[in-house]
Amino acid sequence: MALEVLSALDKAKTQWYHFTAILIAGMGFFTDAYDLFCISTVTKLLGRIYYYDSTTGKPGALPANVAAAVNGVAFCGTLSGQLFFGWLGDKLGRKKVYGMTLMLMVICSIASGLSFGHTAKSVMTTLCFFRFWLGFGIGGDYPLSATIMSEYANTKTRGAFIAAVFAMQGFGILAGGIVSLVISAAFNHAYPAPSFNENQIASTPTEADFAWRLIFMLGAIPAALTFYWRMKMPETARYTALVAGNLKQATQDMSKVLEMEVATEPVKHESPMQKLKFGLFTKAFARRHGLQLLGTTTTWFFLDVAFYSQNLFQKDVFTAVGWLPGPGSMSAMEEVYRISRAQTLIALCSTVPGYWFTVALIDKIGRFTIQVMGFFMMTVFMFALAIPYYKLRGDKCGDSFCGGHHMTFIVLYSLTFFFANFGPNSTTFIVPAELFPARLRSTCHGISAAAGKAGAIVGAFGFLYLSQNQHEGQQEHGYPTGLGIRTALLMLGGCNALGLLFTFFVPETNGRSLEDLSGENEEEMSATPAALPPPPREDV
Repeated sequence: MALEVLSALDKAKTQWYHFTAILIAGMGFFTDAYDLFCISTVTKLLGRIYYYDSTTGKPGALPANVAAAVNGVAFCGTLSGQLFFGWLGDKLGRKKVYGMTLMLMVICSIASGLSFGHTAKSVMTTLCFFRFWLGFGIGGDYPLSATIMSEYANTKTRGAFIAAVFAMQGFGILAGGIVSLVISAAFNHAYPAPSFNENQIASTPTEADFAWRLIFMLGAIPAALTFYWRMKMPETARYTALVAGNLKQATQDMSKVLEMEVATEPVKHESPMQKLKFGLFTKAFARRHGLQLLGTTTTWFFLDVAFYSQNLFQKDVFTAVGWLPGPGSMSAMEEVYRISRAQTLIALCSTVPGYWFTVALIDKIGRFTIQVMGFFMMTVFMFALAIPYYKLRGDKCGDSFCGGHHMTFIVLYSLTFFFANFGPNSTTFIVPAELFPARLRSTCHGISAAAGKAGAIVGAFGFLYLSQNQHEGQQEHGYPTGLGIRTALLMLGGCNALGLLFTFFVPETNGRSLEDLSGENEEEMSATPAALPPPPREDV
């Protein structure tokens, strides 16, 4: 039978400590999203400041390799951090490692804004260095936050609680856009500048160099504010009891958290975890959880290829609907303002609502249904964008497009974001925190998340080049010819379809205890988790 303290956690009513845990863990994700996505609002500004060439007659732009590095290096750090801190969270405990990731994020957010040097190369090199380590800290937050929330939550509302932590990512994306919007408007008001076509030099005031630094450094504030409370959280009872083997301490910690007396039960027999001696790279693990790990890694990989690649098409979308005119008609800070405004509207209207639809419905309709529906709808809308792409976009008229169905384009584009978040972007984060044994839970979540970030790297680097125009001379400056945006969109639709296919390797986890799902209950030690019966109807 399950240990008494774990049964108490599973059956506990929703209490204040649940919301406290959501806020503490969620602010980490708020910071994660802010730091990862605010770079897109200032990339063009960095090009104008550090790579202006008067001989071209165009505003400065980051070279292809520099743009890829600035945008993608944080993903490389995130992947490394997910693997390292996921493993460390199972070795040292969730709480001990949790503070490390937060401090790393705070320090590197500030350091990114203080990137030093007198040349473009030195500034970009130091920026990439600090953003790699920023990503490393962010990576640790994925497995630790998901694992901590899953181990604190009750069975009935576990999905909603983990989804609420992840939903803070939406507010982080929104905050990144709003902060960039406010700072660019303030700088534009304080240091008004003509458009590039009117005065090439004056269009980028020297004060603009402070704007992007300020945007980066402000990301440290929410993380720093929650550090004290993160350190006060007790270790999760499941780690203390099942991994550390200290049932008495686990009972004491949860008695305080639950504000009720949890009886300390005598251990008359060998604990379940003492029987579970198999490691990650063993036949026993492969038999019990191999297909599940395959399912969580592949679905997250294909989701992130599509999800992060969508951000590469935002410039084309913004131009098509008139939100972003030609760069020559704007000053540097006005361009930041317009990009930030457009990204904020996308986040407000589609990204954030999608997250909270998942929070509201995941414990009612289940993880599997939401993930299948999300991948299916993303596939449909991606093909709906790609097949009539040229008709929707219209013909090129100078620096923009005319004659197309621009509002149809933007609605379809926004719906892909909505169903990503009311779909696999949320569920791929939740399910790995529920399926695996306590002593391997953080590690397996880190592996699954790292597979996702590998997909993000494919999107950030591979599709950046693939989406370039296929005709020589019509691609962006510094890039080779590619396959074109329409073909890239079709390929992303294919990635979504593959994600849908691999979802069938992932079992439904709704309404079942973590020990039931992982096989840690003594009564089910001989059962293979993938073969367990579905949850009773009344628990769903």
